[in-house]
Amino acid sequence: MNAQIRKIFVVVLIMFAMLGLAITNTQFISAPSLNADPRNVRTTRHAAEVDRGPIIVEKTAIASSELEEDSNRYTRVYDEGPLYVSATGYFSAIGYGATGIEEAEADVLDGQSQTLLGQRLRNLLTGEKRQGGGVELTLSASMQQAAATALGDRKGAVVALDAKTGAILALYSSPTFDPNTLASSDGGSVSDAYAALEADPRKPMLNRAISERYAPGSTFKVITAIALIENGIANPDTHMASPVTTTLPGTVTQVSNIESSTCGDGNPTLTEAFARSCNTTFVLASQQLTNQQLTDVTNRFGFDHEQQIPLTVIPSVFPSDADRAQLAMSAIGQYTVQATPMQMAQVAQTIANGGQMMAPYLIKQIVDADNQTMRKTKPTDAGRPISADTASKLTSMMQAVVSQPYGSGTPMAIPNVSVAAKTGTAETGEGDRANAWAMGFAPADNPQIAFAVIVEGDDNVPAPHGGDVAGPVARAVLEAGLQ
Repeated sequence: MNAQIRKIFVVVLIMFAMLGLAITNTQFISAPSLNADPRNVRTTRHAAEVDRGPIIVEKTAIASSELEEDSNRYTRVYDEGPLYVSATGYFSAIGYGATGIEEAEADVLDGQSQTLLGQRLRNLLTGEKRQGGGVELTLSASMQQAAATALGDRKGAVVALDAKTGAILALYSSPTFDPNTLASSDGGSVSDAYAALEADPRKPMLNRAISERYAPGSTFKVITAIALIENGIANPDTHMASPVTTTLPGTVTQVSNIESSTCGDGNPTLTEAFARSCNTTFVLASQQLTNQQLTDVTNRFGFDHEQQIPLTVIPSVFPSDADRAQLAMSAIGQYTVQATPMQMAQVAQTIANGGQMMAPYLIKQIVDADNQTMRKTKPTDAGRPISADTASKLTSMMQAVVSQPYGSGTPMAIPNVSVAAKTGTAETGEGDRANAWAMGFAPADNPQIAFAVIVEGDDNVPAPHGGDVAGPVARAVLEAGLQ
């Protein structure tokens, strides 16, 4: 072989090697990102031609696929779409991707999951087109509807959990939107709908139940009370200094009870101060706690940790380096403390369950195209943040919030049902507005439902009381679930 032929051979060999590398990169290494790229028309067309499986609530499909007339394309259809979109999300086959369960369980819904291997083999042998599996949710239709009706058009969210298992019974965010507008095969209408939703200042596509953090306000006094009890500083019957106003340590800034109200006789028990939601009680008591002692409690409850339900729940946060004044404000759920409604519902669920926290989950089971169960979700322990004794003490204190005439949560009272709860009024921005909270569980003597409700303050209602505004929403959800 002469030198010229040898050079040509080497060049050709290098070209073949580069071609092989390029094909390997396209087919294997970059395939996932290329498939996920919304500009990939081939993927988009393929997705639209899959008979995507249903999303189910109480044996009824709330999301399904319908074959378009004179076409091999399917359109995703959402029955009662606005009611369930906080859980289902949406699926768009023309470039806007997917959210919610549509995204989290895409491999099941489009039939590619290993859970559906038997179904895939049957389709292969019979020559049938691939069919998606079904995802049955844990939601209660009546509780979800109660949450939607009670919130109305106000901004806010409701989370309800099975107190013993952690199964999610209600997951609702308001304002909501109709996912059908994003599932159409009409590219122009979908583009217009998406642009309108993105531009809406009320942020209807924001899932406030799991993707938005709020100052928890006085609902955080549950966490502070746990720290006080665990560190031997106070018990439910300990009398606490509770003036109308007090000064933050090391500052001249004063903090008062809501509307500068008195706290009983000024020296109530911890239970009474908790039921009345007296700020000064907890500001003064927090001065006997360290930042680490409060951080330790929040860490045990899962603050600063993301979780999957399988939707992503953003972490709630607690400051790890607060000074004495900042810690005092943190003790009443202000400063930079922020929590999701899901997080506060988990706190309530843990207390209701005797100190045992359960991992929240939204999927009840996976079924194949013949509605045969392929996988069931088993409740999962998520640790024991508090002892059974501490949980019992908190339960009694939370019952007083609803049962005592001076309690801040009397609007949550239900005839013949003992409700344990905590309310909160959390200032936002420059203190010109506030959000209303309620969290708790019922029945207190045999807990079945744990909940958290937030109603965002309106510009025309600068200081809504948690019990008066969020309390009726919580009561409606509990009544629907306890029928």
